[in-house]
Amino acid sequence: MAQAVMAGCVLALLPSTWTYATADGRVGEVAQAPARDVAIVFGAGLWRGEPTPYLARRLDAAAELYRAGKVRVVLVTGDNGRAEYDEPDAMRAYLVRHGVPDGHVVSDFAGFDTWDSCVRAKKIFGVDRAVLVSQGFHIRRAVALCDAAGVEGFGVGVADVHDATWYYGGAREMFAAGKAALDAVLKPDPHFLGEREAGVSEALAGSAGR
Repeated sequence: MAQAVMAGCVLALLPSTWTYATADGRVGEVAQAPARDVAIVFGAGLWRGEPTPYLARRLDAAAELYRAGKVRVVLVTGDNGRAEYDEPDAMRAYLVRHGVPDGHVVSDFAGFDTWDSCVRAKKIFGVDRAVLVSQGFHIRRAVALCDAAGVEGFGVGVADVHDATWYYGGAREMFAAGKAALDAVLKPDPHFLGEREAGVSEALAGSAGR
């Protein structure tokens, strides 16, 4: 019985081990991020139409990357599954208020989860390499999933207060890593795929010489 329990624990930890191994040496702070054309910011919820504090701090890091000249375009990816809930436009507005030109922000309105965001970044927006921005508890999974989707990523893990939300996010990652491993192996299509979009390439052309 004890051996079975131990084996079950080992199997449960394998997906998390995979995310850590894949992201090894590819996670750091803004100052450590390599220069890339594109930063990808993953959605983290809205409160009364504005980014939650967690999402705001991701966007602050993306704006810092832009101001430092480490990225030229920011791809914001989130949930716009219903008319009254629009993460990407709220993210765009926040970045513009914090100094990123509107023409250098591209919106993905169908980033319903991390896998969808990574696949769409590759297949819809043509992103091959990017700086990925999220909280520390999520960033390794984002790097691993984008890697599986064909996007070579360096993850900026945003520091945050270790409150109840942080601990919930960390605990949730244990379960999310299992789904991530299945996504990486099975490579399902995202909820919405659609036609290739030129938003990133046009924004890069508009930022030439920056």
